[in-house]
Amino acid sequence: MAKATEKNHAASLGFEAELFKAADKLRGNMEPSDYKHVALGLIFLKYISDAFEARHATLLAEDPQAAEDKDEYLANNVFWVPKDARWSHLKANAKRPEIGTLIDDAMRAIEKDNESLKGVLPKDYARPALNKLMLGELIDLISGIGPLLPSPLVGEGPGERGESERSSRSHDILGRVYEYFLSQFAGAEGKRGGEFYTPRSVVQVLVQMLEPYQGRVYDPCCGSGGMFVQSEKFVLEHGGRIGDIAIYGQESNYTTWRLAKMNLAVRGIDSDIRWNNEGSFHKDELRDLRFDHILANPPFNISDWGGDRLRDDPRWTFGVPPVGNANYAWLQHIHWHLAPQGSAGVVLANGSMSSNQSGEGEIRRAMVEADAVDCMVALPGQLFYSTQIPACLWFLARDKSGRTPLSPRGRGASGEGASLRDRRGQVLFIDARNLGTLVDRTRRELSDADIQKIADTYHAWRSAGLSASPLVGEGRGEGAHSPHLYQDIPGFCKSATLDEIRKHGHVLTPGRYVGSEAAEDDGEAFADKMQRLSAQWREQQQEAARLDTAIEANLRELGYGG
Repeated sequence: MAKATEKNHAASLGFEAELFKAADKLRGNMEPSDYKHVALGLIFLKYISDAFEARHATLLAEDPQAAEDKDEYLANNVFWVPKDARWSHLKANAKRPEIGTLIDDAMRAIEKDNESLKGVLPKDYARPALNKLMLGELIDLISGIGPLLPSPLVGEGPGERGESERSSRSHDILGRVYEYFLSQFAGAEGKRGGEFYTPRSVVQVLVQMLEPYQGRVYDPCCGSGGMFVQSEKFVLEHGGRIGDIAIYGQESNYTTWRLAKMNLAVRGIDSDIRWNNEGSFHKDELRDLRFDHILANPPFNISDWGGDRLRDDPRWTFGVPPVGNANYAWLQHIHWHLAPQGSAGVVLANGSMSSNQSGEGEIRRAMVEADAVDCMVALPGQLFYSTQIPACLWFLARDKSGRTPLSPRGRGASGEGASLRDRRGQVLFIDARNLGTLVDRTRRELSDADIQKIADTYHAWRSAGLSASPLVGEGRGEGAHSPHLYQDIPGFCKSATLDEIRKHGHVLTPGRYVGSEAAEDDGEAFADKMQRLSAQWREQQQEAARLDTAIEANLRELGYGG
């Protein structure tokens, strides 16, 4: 399974990578932070226009009058696109000097006719600083994606099934392009890029571990919406339906919120994403809602979060977070929003696992003693575009008693109908710092096999008792991690009791618990090895002495004798 997934992912990057290279050449001297809105806005426009044209063709074949009824499109989750806003019109006028004005007019017309897109689309293509020749070439480039809406399948008529098949493939192709462009712009922007994009492999770890099959999914700092896109993918890949989960989120950066709205719309994902510039702490837009799954990558170690104005907030059930660091404010905000059987995965800086400054250690102790912490994962370095600060994953749970099924649909890593076991008084520690592969000089990625290894370990631990035998096939490549058996693996994972955690002063760094990886037996007897190494050491000593003598002689000859 892992190998097939890796192969498919590698194959899928071909045209996205080539398209981005071509688009990036057109960027010229424009900053990536500016250019991304130009490119992503046009990709979005191409998507909604293609989806409209496909629905229009179907309706035209069935009932020409219905083809001009806006409600016929909105009822099928297709945006209404006025005639002069359609991609064919822009493509035909791509070389005209007023193309920027035509694009802005198209964006305004689309927002006017689609309530959910108001205030979302970029509308500054006519600005003098934007090279109109580049804009026309970019339109030509994006026009070549595809076919985004392929011709009907063999034996497929113009009806609902054919339209659904083609629309689904269009969502996937343009969604992949949009997601890939987001990742590349995040890399180009460096630190600022991390404000809107969480690396795919990190999101995948969270999604694969939490298994959001259905229910409410929430991200209080949702960036460009990557957590939601991967959650929807997970549902579909495991036989569910898009409607099985309801998406909720909040974002304080208006520009990033717009990216999220477009990203989700390209994927055909309905959502309730709120924006306000005060953020989730000071204006919790969804204060009265509780969620089944929460996935979040809050900004690390934020010092100016306005905590001095929230000292008596009811969300601080484990202790008042320090005004100089928001890490424990995020953890408690997220835990407070969990449904009675809810679970959460949160990305934070490594310091959150051990810091004792300003009462953080006491808050952590209270969370552990209340059994709010289910699992801790130490991540490898260099995973993020925005920071070199080492990161970890916190997994929180409202109820560790095992009364709930593994997933709402009775499926999951532990098999059909499996249930969660009682994990009260235990925390799983996973040290994944040695996983991942460098994809360039500065950034590392977790492979699909790495992600599966981490997720399978967690699923085995939470769904079955501790096993006296090792994981089936452990250490033998594919299939090494059985979803049914769990055992502590030195250097990688450890199921620790509260007493063990207390002995470590409630520090939650996995390295303290998992120990060192067992050294492989090379088959050489200890006495023989010591004799060989001793002889080798003496030979090296003699060689070092000879080199010292030669160097001293050379120095004397040059007149630098001691």
